[in-house]
Amino acid sequence: MHNQPEVHYVLGHAQAELQRLIRQSAFYAELTEDVFRSAGISEGMRVLDVGCGAGDVSFLAARLVGPSGRVIGVDRSPEALAMARRRAETEQVRHVRFIEGDLAQLELPESFDALVGRFVLMYFADTSGALQRMVRHVRAGGIIAFQEMDISAARSVPDLLLYKKCGEWIMATFERAKVDVQMGPKLSRTFRQAGLPEPHMKLSARIDGGPEWSGCEYVADIVASLLPMMERLGVATAAEVQIETLAGRLKEEAKNGDGILISPALVGAWTRKPV
Repeated sequence: MHNQPEVHYVLGHAQAELQRLIRQSAFYAELTEDVFRSAGISEGMRVLDVGCGAGDVSFLAARLVGPSGRVIGVDRSPEALAMARRRAETEQVRHVRFIEGDLAQLELPESFDALVGRFVLMYFADTSGALQRMVRHVRAGGIIAFQEMDISAARSVPDLLLYKKCGEWIMATFERAKVDVQMGPKLSRTFRQAGLPEPHMKLSARIDGGPEWSGCEYVADIVASLLPMMERLGVATAAEVQIETLAGRLKEEAKNGDGILISPALVGAWTRKPV
């Protein structure tokens, strides 16, 4: 039996956090779609999305596989799954289904053409062991495609102090909560340790400048979700963060500094299960 439990999802599953995940998914959607297309996910496939949250990656996969395909999203949060199901019903996406399950002990009665996940492995204590168990649900020759972050790669040019400070708060909170902030660059090793062939990999990030860059809201969103844990772990106080004005101050800093803001790097990795 697996002895190292899944790391707790430190951002929680409150409605505000689920809405933040939806905004984050829109922020990164193009980069994730690029990885999935490169991996070969296409029309008619059966796809398993692990750690599906509010359903955005599942909906992206559903668009790629079309009505002749099928997507199952799995998550352990009833709150996230309830929102995902409501969204599927509202948008009339009939070929997506969401089920509750513990990813560390997942048992499903069918096999899939592809296994996908985004920002999932970073929360596991034993990433290669978790991936190895998930891969059991993929048919021989099927696709395994994951996208994870390298949070440490976020930066600005020139160096903008508030943006840098936000990155330090986020990094410190995740690290103290035992979340792997550099999971992205470790995907190759993780795949190999899980018994998979060396993956193809792709590095990408959002980059833009000026006061209208949506990355300012993205950063403020994450800080807002992490703030209670920041305070509990002694990383920063609400008075230091001043969350109500943080997004505006980030925009003002970018404008005054004529800065370019670079998001955390996203690393995509994909391979096929040996036949």
